[in-house]
Amino acid sequence: MPVTTPGSSPSGSVTSPAAPTLRSGSLGTTDIAFFVVSAAAPLTVMAGVAPLAIMLGGIGAPVGYLVAGITLAVFAVGFTTMSRHVRGAGAFYAYVTRGLGRRVGIGAALLALLGYNGMEIGVYGLLGTATQGTVRALAGTHIPWLPVSLAGLLLIGYGGFRSIDFGAKVLGVLLTAETGILVLLAAGVLVKGGAHGLSAASFAPAHVLVPGTAAVLAFAFAAFTGFESTVIYRREARDPARTVPRATYLAVGFLGLFYAFIVWIAIQAFGDAEVVRAAGGDPAGLFFSAITTYVGGWAADTMHVLIVTSVLASLLAFHNAINRYGLALAEEGILPGALARVHPRHRSPYVTGVVQTVLGAAVVLAFAAAGADPYQQLLLWVNTPGMLALLALQLLAALAVPLYFRRVRHQEGVLRTVVAPVVAAVLLATAIALVVTHLDLFTGASAAVNTVLAAVVPLVFLAGFPLAGWLRRRRPGVYERFAAEPGEDAARPADAAAPDPV
Repeated sequence: MPVTTPGSSPSGSVTSPAAPTLRSGSLGTTDIAFFVVSAAAPLTVMAGVAPLAIMLGGIGAPVGYLVAGITLAVFAVGFTTMSRHVRGAGAFYAYVTRGLGRRVGIGAALLALLGYNGMEIGVYGLLGTATQGTVRALAGTHIPWLPVSLAGLLLIGYGGFRSIDFGAKVLGVLLTAETGILVLLAAGVLVKGGAHGLSAASFAPAHVLVPGTAAVLAFAFAAFTGFESTVIYRREARDPARTVPRATYLAVGFLGLFYAFIVWIAIQAFGDAEVVRAAGGDPAGLFFSAITTYVGGWAADTMHVLIVTSVLASLLAFHNAINRYGLALAEEGILPGALARVHPRHRSPYVTGVVQTVLGAAVVLAFAAAGADPYQQLLLWVNTPGMLALLALQLLAALAVPLYFRRVRHQEGVLRTVVAPVVAAVLLATAIALVVTHLDLFTGASAAVNTVLAAVVPLVFLAGFPLAGWLRRRRPGVYERFAAEPGEDAARPADAAAPDPV
C-alpha cells in the first residue's frame, strides 16, 4: 500500500495546500440584513434627507417611501427567484450576464464597481462633516474634516480586514443604536400625542398627489441604495437559497415601513400645518429639535453621536460589498489576480480591501488638495454617480430575469419570472428618470456639473463593450468563463447563458 505524507498525493507527487477562501456558512438572515440596512444608514437618511422630502413634498412625504419600498419589493421577487438558480460569485453582474449576455454583463460589472465605490468613497466627506457638526454641537469647538476622514478610512479598512462575522456583529450593535434613537423619538411623540394630536392626513390622496411628490420619490429611492447587496454574501451565507431571499425581503420591508413611519412621526412632532415651514427654516435641525422637545436635550446629544456611528456603519457595509465584488472579478480574471487573495485567518478579501482603502484615500486627498467642500463636492459629486449606477444595475437585473427563465428549464411561476420583473423594470426606469430630472436636489450643483455626473454612468457601462471585445479576442478563456456557474464547462454554450450579439 503506498505511503503518503502531509503535502503529498498517493502517487508521491507534491500537492500545494488549498488556498484560503471566504468563510462559508458564517452569515444568517439577520446578519445579511444588518449589512444591507446599515448601508442605507437609516438615521443619517432620516435626519439629513427626510426634512428636504417634507419641505418639497409636504405632509404626504411618508407615502413616497412606501411606494419606493413596494417597488423594490416587486423587484426582489424576480431577482431572489433567480438567486436560487444562479450560484456564481458575481452577484448582480452574474445575473445580468446570464440573462443579457457577457458584453452587457461586463458593462454591469463596471457599473457595480462605480456604484459601490462611489457610494463609499463619497461618504468619507460626510463622515468628516458629521463629526465636525457633532463636536461643534457637544463641545463648541471646530475640528478639521480631513484627519477625521482619513482616520475613518483606516478604521473601515481594519473592519473589512477582519472576518465577516466580526463585521456583522459590529453592524448589529451600531444599527440597533441608530434605529433605537429614532424609536425613542417615535415613542415620545406618540405618548405626548404630537403637536396637535395624531393625524392620518399624510396618507390622504389630496396630500400625496401634489407636484412635489416626484421629488419625494427621487429621495425615497435613493434612501434604499445598497439594499440589493444581499446576494453579494451568498458564498458566506448559511443555506443561501433561503437566507438571501429572506434577508432581502426583511431589509426592504423594514426600510420601507420604518422610513415611512419615522417621516410621519416627524410630521406629527410639529403638526400638519407647521412642519413644512419648520423643515424649510432649519432642515438640518428638524429631528434634533423634535427629539429635544419630546424626549430631552440628552437624547439630541446622543443623536449627534449616533449620526457619526451611522455613517461609519454605512461605510463598513459598502466596504465589505466592494471587497467581494473585487474578489469575484479578480477570480474571473477581469481584475489582477492578486486581488483574489483571501486572508488565511480572517478569511477576508484583504488585498482588495487594501486597494479600496488606498483608492479612497487618493480621492479624499485629491478633493482636499483642490479645496473642495467635503459635503457639497466630495459627498454629493462622488455619491450621485454611485447611486445612479446602482439603480441602473437593478434595472439591468430586472430585465435579465425574464430572458434568463425563457432559456432554462424551471418550475417557477410566471408571476415570479415574468410579471414581477417586467413591472419592476418599468418602475425602476421611472425611478431613474425621476432621480435624473431632479439631480439638482441631490447635488446643488450647476446644470453642467449635473450633466457630467449623470453621463459618467452610461459611459462606464458602455466601456464594458470594448473591454468585452478585447477579452474575446485576446483572452478568450477569460471571456468564456465570465460569470460561469461553479463547475460549468465554459467551453460549451451554457444553456443558462445568453447568446452574445455578433
